[in-house]
Amino acid sequence: MDDLVEKSPAVSCQNTEVSKKAVKECPMNVYIWDMDETLILLKSLLDGTYAGVFNGLKDTRKGVEIGKRWENHILQVCDEYFFYEEIENFNEPFLNALNECDDGRDLSNYDFNNDGFGAPYDDSNKRKLAYRHRSIAQKYAQGLQKVLDQEMIRLWNDLYNLTDSYTDGWLSSGHALLEQTLGRNRILASELVSSEIASGSVDTKCQNINVLVTSGSLIPSLVKCLLYRLDDVISHDNVYSSWEVGKLQCFSWIKERFDGPNVRFCVIGDGLEECEAAQIMRWPFIKIDFRPNGPHRFPGLTRSMVHSYIDVIYGPPHVEAENDDE
Repeated sequence: MDDLVEKSPAVSCQNTEVSKKAVKECPMNVYIWDMDETLILLKSLLDGTYAGVFNGLKDTRKGVEIGKRWENHILQVCDEYFFYEEIENFNEPFLNALNECDDGRDLSNYDFNNDGFGAPYDDSNKRKLAYRHRSIAQKYAQGLQKVLDQEMIRLWNDLYNLTDSYTDGWLSSGHALLEQTLGRNRILASELVSSEIASGSVDTKCQNINVLVTSGSLIPSLVKCLLYRLDDVISHDNVYSSWEVGKLQCFSWIKERFDGPNVRFCVIGDGLEECEAAQIMRWPFIKIDFRPNGPHRFPGLTRSMVHSYIDVIYGPPHVEAENDDE
């Protein structure tokens, strides 16, 4: 159960109608989010600390029960649909880590149940794990609505709504902020192609990216993104597990992938590890605190607050993408 709880080139900012100067000055913001006790609440529900900070205003037993139901849902979806029972001992830091082992085989009729995947972790089994990662990526892109049966979807929706009500809108307000950070352009960096820019179909002034770096293992973290309805604001290729490698290593990979002359990074989380890693990278860090009087929590944290931290480090941008809607 412990791993259920947390332990590319830069893209052009604008279509061809914008002057070269504006494109050059338009910043790309890369928002690096923690998961547990930041975008979602799980551990603090299970151990009662979330309810405890409300001094009797929250039913602790109800919070624990909600947390246990989430644990059961996460494990069930992991094992039944995302190969977790098979691959939990073969954690990778991100889904594309084994791309070079994937020969591109058509998996539509592939028999995952009888391909002999397991130890030793040799080239043959790395290729089989790469197949599973590709299948997981496809399911993530489809969404759980096309994976789960109707009864499971009903239970999942009910639990999400119950949790959002119990936490005073933590989940829905967090999701809304991630939507706002992306701006009007909901196209992910990995999907943005030059033909879309040239045609003018990209209707935003700046491309922003949400990235998740979680200390949980990779497959449960992807499943959490799906169950907590984050899959439309964080793509599967932007989910990193620091389980073995640490958050500083993940941050270094992210910098290498997205860095450019006009790229700004910001880390949002609740833990010491991401705070220290952000300091080493010289990136702004926003600490999430779920206490009722916490300065940065959900609901409460806004895009303008996040940008104020970014501007302290990088200075204000010369081109504004959109007016804040807060």
